[in-house]
Amino acid sequence: MDDHPGKSPDHLTINVTHRDDPVFEVTEADAFASARKYPNIVVRGPLFGLAAQRRGERPRWRLMGELDTGFPQMARDELNSHLWFKAKDETEDRAERRSLLAAVARLETEPVNEVTADGVRYRIVRADEFARIGGGSLEPPRATDPDDDSWDLDAPESSRTKDFVVDHAAAVGLAEGIDRAGLLQLSYTADRFPYDVRADSQRALTTHPGVVLLPTTFRVVERKELSWSMVTGQHATPQAARRALVDHLTRPMPQLPDLPDMPELPAWMKVDEKEQAIHDRAAKKFMARRRPTELLVRGRRFEVVRAERVMRIGPDGPEGPRPSDTDDYGPSQIHPLMDEEGNITYGT
Repeated sequence: MDDHPGKSPDHLTINVTHRDDPVFEVTEADAFASARKYPNIVVRGPLFGLAAQRRGERPRWRLMGELDTGFPQMARDELNSHLWFKAKDETEDRAERRSLLAAVARLETEPVNEVTADGVRYRIVRADEFARIGGGSLEPPRATDPDDDSWDLDAPESSRTKDFVVDHAAAVGLAEGIDRAGLLQLSYTADRFPYDVRADSQRALTTHPGVVLLPTTFRVVERKELSWSMVTGQHATPQAARRALVDHLTRPMPQLPDLPDMPELPAWMKVDEKEQAIHDRAAKKFMARRRPTELLVRGRRFEVVRAERVMRIGPDGPEGPRPSDTDDYGPSQIHPLMDEEGNITYGT
């Protein structure tokens, strides 16, 4: 308790506030009610993405995208492309382009988790995704979660994660403050996790003792007898997840035309017209309901659930990948060579 006399550092501060705002009060009440109904959590695993820190924003970091990839190298490749196109399209300054391309060169050859280019720090960041559970059910969307009513399946997806500022000391409501305090000691302890994963998770409690909750996302899952399997990716609103479920049911993979010498499609790729008609009717009934969260079709139960993400924070900001976080492949050259003048060399 004597390590930080006076004011605690930002990565250890949970700043709880109250606002005299009816919406704030209803949201707080909804959060407390959900905590009572869904008191436990189930951790799915890590997700990775990108964060940037500019000189004027220190010690805060800003997320650059969705934080939705399952492997660190996928995030490194995303950063590689971001910097390459920034050098190509967003500057005419040779020194700036040189700095950006030097970072690209490192990302092409090393599995680095942080680079600095043109005075900006870029970091591969990590968060654990989890859902709340109670009575054998995963938590559905809350009444106070931001939502809409559109069924336009081609509507562009919004984002609440991109540009989110990671600031451990930012003021939060009492419900979130209690949530974060309860997550401080979250680590992987189950025997199903390998020893190195559990050891890294335990070590992170010391190296990155703070936690920040990222904006909630929503997924569609299929409930099995003893588990759930994911049907869709992350969505910013419950309605976007509902639209994704309707899209999943009504827009199956099209059957390719018969061509000479083309092998027959496997059975799982073929569209059964009777089965499709059942899915279409189920989707139509689903869309006729007001903000539904469940759909039962042909013995399969689909559910719209809340998916939360917690990011650990240390003295120097968000946690990066752990040694036990695995990759399926390593760094490589993604884009053609470019010189400081912006000239691009294609081919070998």
